[in-house]
Amino acid sequence: MPSSWSPALCLGAWLLLLLLPRLARAEGAGELVPIPITCFTRGLDIRKEKADVLCPGGCSLEEFSVFGNIVYASVSSICGAAVHRGVIGTSGGPVRVYSLPGRENYSSVAANGIQSQTLSRWSASFAVTKGKSSTQEATGRAVSTANPPSGKRLKKTPEKKTGNKDCKADIAFLIDGSFNIGQRRFNLQKNFVGKVALMLGVGTEGPHVGLVQASEHPKIEFYLKNFTSAKDVLFAIKEVGFRGGNSNTGKALKHTAQKFFTADTGVRKGIPKVVVVFIDGWPSDDIEEAGIVAREFGVNVFIVSVAKPIPEELGMVQDVAFVDKAVCRNNGFFSYHMPNWFGTTKYVKPLVQKLCTHEQMMCSKTCYNSVNIAFLIDGSSSVGDSNFRLMLEFVSNIAKTFEISDIGAKIAAVQFTYDQRTEFSFTDYNTKENVLAVLANIRYMSGGTATGDAISFTVRNVFGPIRDSPNKNFLVIVTDGQSYDDVRGPAAAAHDAGITIFSVGVAWAPLDDLKDMASKPKESHAFFTREFTGLEPIVSDVIRGICRDFLESQQ
Repeated sequence: MPSSWSPALCLGAWLLLLLLPRLARAEGAGELVPIPITCFTRGLDIRKEKADVLCPGGCSLEEFSVFGNIVYASVSSICGAAVHRGVIGTSGGPVRVYSLPGRENYSSVAANGIQSQTLSRWSASFAVTKGKSSTQEATGRAVSTANPPSGKRLKKTPEKKTGNKDCKADIAFLIDGSFNIGQRRFNLQKNFVGKVALMLGVGTEGPHVGLVQASEHPKIEFYLKNFTSAKDVLFAIKEVGFRGGNSNTGKALKHTAQKFFTADTGVRKGIPKVVVVFIDGWPSDDIEEAGIVAREFGVNVFIVSVAKPIPEELGMVQDVAFVDKAVCRNNGFFSYHMPNWFGTTKYVKPLVQKLCTHEQMMCSKTCYNSVNIAFLIDGSSSVGDSNFRLMLEFVSNIAKTFEISDIGAKIAAVQFTYDQRTEFSFTDYNTKENVLAVLANIRYMSGGTATGDAISFTVRNVFGPIRDSPNKNFLVIVTDGQSYDDVRGPAAAAHDAGITIFSVGVAWAPLDDLKDMASKPKESHAFFTREFTGLEPIVSDVIRGICRDFLESQQ
């Protein structure tokens, strides 16, 4: 139960819920016939304090939008809430709807096949109980809007809009909610964001948007998955309240990059991730570090600056170049300026055009989704089966960090002794689960050690077929001993082919060989440990090195 509810209010809400069935039974026999509604009719579509409705059968549970538990936000589907509450089943039926005041924090609960969603705040709520039986049958057809005029033919509700398919993007609007902007300009800011969302063409197959408010502490107002129609997004934006406090934009941007764009919150695979940051004046904290974090997470940061600081105010600004340091790229495309919050309609279309220009979203590529990593694994006799398993665990711990997919990172593995065996190539497996499963089941070869031949084999047979790949190429060599052949020449050929090499040695692996194989600077690309159990701490070093090299290659 949210801390903002007083004990009296909590008790009152529970008493009301206990009384709802009795109030429903207390109605006389002269109750009107239930109003037929659709699967998607929401609580806010019912304009009465109490109404009897008839939900159709055959509604898909996956299509219901439900926010809360017992008490539901009025943006929720009535029939979805009724199924969630157990009032009706999937075959539909009569439901009685009671309008309730808005509240803070609608909880997320799984019940009766529906996972309701959280919502931080909404202006109106409703509760449901079992409705009066009637002679009218519930059907699977969408037969009406929520409150049809009496005596008129009921209209079929249109299906959910797909949106602007030419502008697929997952966008977080990071709005300024500090005392710097104030209540009046905060409302003007919300109006502008609403106009942008409307012109974007939000829809199931178009852009998805969410909202974060920057103030003393960042607050995610709603996620990408919460609303997939422009109408619902406009309602949600309207309900956002002004928080006040310092304009800690850097803190909010970092929080957004790390917490907002996840599969659980609605981010879509292969769709550009975008944050549009609104700054009225200047931020109170450091925004440069947050920009770096956003780029590492593959988020394209746009800055919309309003009312830039005048010369007399520059002394109060922590970093006058804050816009250039926060955006995805300092090339003019990711920064946008408006002189003030008045008459902003003319700025809507140019901003929308930028957000829909996907080929310019350069920060969508990250070290986690735009690399090809081949592992060259020593299977010689000196390793032994148990230590070989530790080497595979080391390789798996690196591989699982990356976003492996048909359009993302690619993984390959080669085992070598005097001979070489391609365990799997870059094109064999496109999911992380499959890659990790195959790695875990690699059979230990046993034999001699010819690392130089193995490098040449891998460059030719593993990297050769994907030479036109847009991803950056990396080779991670794991060995426990001295090679019987030359490693310097094959490694130099790999470097010339654009392959960055990390060499990891264990036990008797000579440091000279490791440095000869490693890319420059040698000290950050060559690693050594005395014991196989010492491989685990090197995992993070290799991952950081791959990300560092990737980012440097993008400059």
